[in-house]
Amino acid sequence: MTDVLRRLRLRPRPSLRPTLRLRLTLLNGVLLVGAGVILVLLAWLLVRDALRPTDELLPGTTVLLADGTSLDVAVWQQRMVASASGELLAKGLAVLLAIGAVGVVGAYAVAGRALRPLHQVTATARRLGETTLDQRICYTGADDEVAELADTFDAMLDRIAAAFETQKRFVANASHELRTPLAVMRTEIDVTLSDDEADAAEYRRMATVVRDASERANGLVDALLVLARSEAQKGRRLGRRTECDLAVGTANALSAVRREVERIKLDVRTSLEPAPVVGDPGLLDRLAGNLIENAIRYNHLHGRLWVRTGSDGHRSWLVVGNTGFEVDPADVPGLFEPFRRGGRERTGARGSGLGLSIVRAVCDAHGGTVTAVAQPGGGLEVTVTLPAADAAPTEQVSIGG
Repeated sequence: MTDVLRRLRLRPRPSLRPTLRLRLTLLNGVLLVGAGVILVLLAWLLVRDALRPTDELLPGTTVLLADGTSLDVAVWQQRMVASASGELLAKGLAVLLAIGAVGVVGAYAVAGRALRPLHQVTATARRLGETTLDQRICYTGADDEVAELADTFDAMLDRIAAAFETQKRFVANASHELRTPLAVMRTEIDVTLSDDEADAAEYRRMATVVRDASERANGLVDALLVLARSEAQKGRRLGRRTECDLAVGTANALSAVRREVERIKLDVRTSLEPAPVVGDPGLLDRLAGNLIENAIRYNHLHGRLWVRTGSDGHRSWLVVGNTGFEVDPADVPGLFEPFRRGGRERTGARGSGLGLSIVRAVCDAHGGTVTAVAQPGGGLEVTVTLPAADAAPTEQVSIGG
């Protein structure tokens, strides 16, 4: 995010540079003077063609001038045309220079006024920082291209501010989640070491607590790495693209949690039709595993779990639903944010709160979508939709296998 803000800051301006205002002014001046030159030349040609009254007179005809002298009409016509053409050119060029000067000055002023919102964009970009992301241009002028640019810039700042705030919240939550198991380990070690009468059983209990806390920290770090890897693939070509079957990966994920399912006596219903996709097998394996694990972790004793996969040739899907505590429909979009557990932030519940965040990141990386619907009476149903595998032959890999 800091790199984005750094790019928004403009380069230092040299003392002399061809600014847009200057270029617009020069272009307007060139066009105005060019049009004036064409008009003067056209008027000059018209005058030269029009001032030929003696062409219909007989050769040798003379005219009597005001000073009493007579002059051949041909010579008189040449003098008259030369005098009129010269006067037209002189006065025309003088007027052209005056109009050009006024036009350049006016164009410079008009361009400056028209480009004033761009200076606001520049000034806002220069002021941007971590503490000034709330500033906006708020352009109120005419609905033109400049207004469109200002609105686009404001919208971009809204997205940057939201992403920056999300990043700060993510770092704060990650720090909190990592600090908790570390604090538990340190407390257990300090308490046990301070007890002079601690025996082997006490040290064994302390070791067990430390091991559990370290496993929690290790699981959180692994989840963060998977999330970072998935988000890095978003909008880019996947590092691995092999043909996988979501049905096989889902079956493997269900097999891995069989003991937990039996422990809380869940009623599991499955309909695993072939669901071929093309993507990274490791990420798709984590996607199926996270959905299954979440559906069990947030379920209740004697609850239900249903899983479906399928494909229509264009799309493949995975649906995982479960019973559990009630989820407010307004909280559903927040479930895909990091460190959100069932619409609650850092409640101390089991899990890292990154499961659905990883699912969304994996879907984005594979060009798919994920949606969730709160179930009446409690629970959630999550639907993942991915592009179906192409007809072209690819390396066959079963995710989770």
